[in-house]
Order: sequence, then C-alpha cells, then structure tokens
Amino acid sequence: MVATGSLSSKNPASISELVDHGFHPGSLLNDFDYWDYVVPEPNLNEVVFEETTCQSLVKMLENCLSKSKHTKLGCSRVLVPEKLTQRIAQDVLRLSSTEPCGLRGCVMHVNLEIENVCKKLDRIVCDSSVVPTFELTLVFKQETCSWTSFRDFFFSRGRFSSGLRRTLILSSGFRLVKKKLYSVIGTTVIEEC
Repeated sequence: MVATGSLSSKNPASISELVDHGFHPGSLLNDFDYWDYVVPEPNLNEVVFEETTCQSLVKMLENCLSKSKHTKLGCSRVLVPEKLTQRIAQDVLRLSSTEPCGLRGCVMHVNLEIENVCKKLDRIVCDSSVVPTFELTLVFKQETCSWTSFRDFFFSRGRFSSGLRRTLILSSGFRLVKKKLYSVIGTTVIEEC
C-alpha cells in the first residue's frame, strides 16, 4: 500500500473514495490504525546501563575530590554544589558517546582552577585494559565570592588555627575539554558549563 497526499483523513468520504477504487475497507482501517499507534519502546537495558555508568562516574569524581583535599588542596572540607558531579558525569557520557570505545577509551585529567591557576588533582583512567582514544580535561572552579573565605581569613589568625582547617567551595561552573588522540584532524572540543 502506498500513502499519498490525496487521503487527508480517515473520514468516511475518503474511505468510500478508496472503496470505489477497489480497496477493502476493513484492511485499510487496520493498516492506518496500526501505524497510528506504533511507538518505538525505549531500550530499558541501555537506560539502566547509562544510569549505572553515570553513578559510577559520580563516585569516581567524588573520590578524586576526597583524596585531593588533604594531599593536594590542603583543606579539611570541599563543598560541592548539589548535582555538580551528576551534571559533569552526564556531559562526560555525552562526549564519549561518539568515540569508538565509548567511555572505556577515556582518560580524564581532573584539575581545579584557583585564582586563574590550574592545579592538577588526579588522572582517571576509565578502563586500563583499553588503549585510550581520547582525553578529557575537567576543570573545577573555586567559588570566588563566599563568606567562608572571609571567615577562614579571620580565624586563621587565631591561636588554634591549622593549615588544614580551610574549607574549599567549588563553583557550579566547570570546563570540559575533549581531545581526540588518534584523529587525523586532531579535533579539540571545549565546553564551558
């Protein structure tokens, strides 16, 4: 059966016109009804896998920040805006979706930008059994206008202050830079969020 622009609806006049040309009305209605209600169903396995992978990435990022607070940042607490690591993980998955090995071929360099200086925090290899096909550089940003920086300034002059009592607050903004490792064109994608 071929659909043309001359049949605009399933009204009885249009159907009777087709019956006059030799079409059987019962099969015609069944064909049209079938295609009106066919909707592709989402693949639930992909949705569950992507959600699991996203949560795994969130944990990796949180662990990176947790390890870095004492060793590289010299602070006792890192405050992360709600859903920041979730947004980053979703963007990482989106950027890796066009790669031949997907997220498995990713090496992520995690940095923190403090007063226009980038400090290296960690290097995350998503799957060490796969040769990396692209690099992502994630740059967290420090919140610049926060009351804790003033609080830390005043309390740091006290008798009982220590270098590890500082609280670092991250901004909700971040930068993600994607660099393809084995591309003839050498594509680099920079996203500022």
